[in-house]
Amino acid sequence: MAENIPNGSPESVNIIDGPTNPMVTPILTDLYQFTMAYAYWKAGKHNERAVFDLYFRRNPFGGEYTIFAGLEECIKFIASFKLSEDEIAFIRSSLPPSCEDGFYEYLRGLDCSDIEIYSVSEGSVVFPKVPLMRIEGPIAVVQLLETPFVNLTNYASLVTTNAARHRFVAGRSKMLLEFGLRRAQGPDGGISASKYCYMGGFDATSNVAAGKLFGIPLRGTHSHAFVSSFLSPDEIIDKSLQHHDGSTVCEDFVSLVQTWLNKLKWSHLLGGIFSETNQSELAAFASYALAFPGSFLALVDTYDVMRSGLPNFCAVALALNDLGYKAIGIRLDSGDLAYQSCEARKFFCAIEKEFGLLGFGKTSITASNDLNEETLDALNKQGHEVDAFGIGTHLVTCYAQAALGVVFKLVEINNQPRIKLSEDVSKVSIPCKKRCYRLYGKEGYPLVDIMTGENEPSPKVGERILCRHPFSESKRAYVVPQRVEELLMCFWPGNSVKIREDLPPLKEIRERCIEQLDQMRPDHMRRLNPTPYKVSVSAKLYDFIHFLWLNEAPVGELQ
Repeated sequence: MAENIPNGSPESVNIIDGPTNPMVTPILTDLYQFTMAYAYWKAGKHNERAVFDLYFRRNPFGGEYTIFAGLEECIKFIASFKLSEDEIAFIRSSLPPSCEDGFYEYLRGLDCSDIEIYSVSEGSVVFPKVPLMRIEGPIAVVQLLETPFVNLTNYASLVTTNAARHRFVAGRSKMLLEFGLRRAQGPDGGISASKYCYMGGFDATSNVAAGKLFGIPLRGTHSHAFVSSFLSPDEIIDKSLQHHDGSTVCEDFVSLVQTWLNKLKWSHLLGGIFSETNQSELAAFASYALAFPGSFLALVDTYDVMRSGLPNFCAVALALNDLGYKAIGIRLDSGDLAYQSCEARKFFCAIEKEFGLLGFGKTSITASNDLNEETLDALNKQGHEVDAFGIGTHLVTCYAQAALGVVFKLVEINNQPRIKLSEDVSKVSIPCKKRCYRLYGKEGYPLVDIMTGENEPSPKVGERILCRHPFSESKRAYVVPQRVEELLMCFWPGNSVKIREDLPPLKEIRERCIEQLDQMRPDHMRRLNPTPYKVSVSAKLYDFIHFLWLNEAPVGELQ
């Protein structure tokens, strides 16, 4: 949905909140952005109309796709972009004393009312070289946006992609829980990770602050410390528990648990699996169940999973069942997760069979313990009975790759296309203001993304179009699209009267991400040796790139 509101007006600015992190201000930038701004101002170039592309050069984690994230925070940033007097004073103290007073007066009047932003929708699957955002406006102001925009999209896109990759390996049926706050790179890293992992397909987070800020479902139970803090069942003072329907009260829940533990010990199907369980662990489980009878989930590996944790959990779960409650399940945090989960499932199924408790065999099993893509893949190959995975360190720190490598390059100034050259062809920029499209084939999968010049006619359904690799002359193909999707939409029209796209809520962005991933061809998605997705330019843009390249590159001389 879109609004026809010029965002330079006070009314439009007021409907968009400021950045989630209050540290995101106009001075969250590199010093050279302000030195360039002064040099532009000094040369009288500061108001020249410039166009920059924000994009990345290579997909992360050895894969062939990326999820774009961070757009909402960029729009929130420019909606509140205004330098305070304290910030201007600090900039003055940081620049040479020769800088003229007029520059600081110029800074006082800066806002983003003359900036236009065209972007891929947040949560979209994206590919190298294709602009994620196109930023247009006075060159000095746009340069001041470079560092914060790169910062706000780089980690966001990287961790969202990481989450999506974990979801792909785990499968659609498993619950994924983000447990990374304590290992994240500081408070902002933790908050951002929770938000973007949810966007990338995770189901819940342990991060309470993120739950409050973004409405992400919360999950969490107890740690090993809670279990080992108990010494015996005698510590439990109030042992009473009301029946779920409120009809009766069990005066000694702990005794009921002990009764069930004895039944399990002498069970025909379970005999010999355990003898005496750890009673302090049993006390901890009973105490936790008394506190949370409707959501009891126990960490069962503090002492011994099969000989203590599992039977103790089942005794408590069966006692809860007598009072009308249904225990959620167990969490495994160490050891052979595949083996333990399979043995736990057998244990649950044996109880269901022996005691006639329908559904007990499906009691949930959650696994944690430094999980990553590789361990999830290994568990799948070994065979396991885990229903939910709690993933932390490798997920939120993006342990497999530190950064995405987002760049921000000038492609046009005063209607004159510009190009950045390099001996490394992957670093050559694609010049001029562009339009970007995704072309779909007969089976509904995306075939290729194509960039065209701004004034070129749009690709049309059923019409053959030549798609060329931007830099390799021999790589080209004709495509007859069955559907054409334009990728760059206006999310900040500045002083223009263009229609502004709304910023959807997080849940809608998450749904878009899942939908986009479902549309991708399986060979682009696989973990090992994925097929590269094709990114191309039109024949006309290809010719222009190489004309400009030859025009700008100096000609050598041999002597």
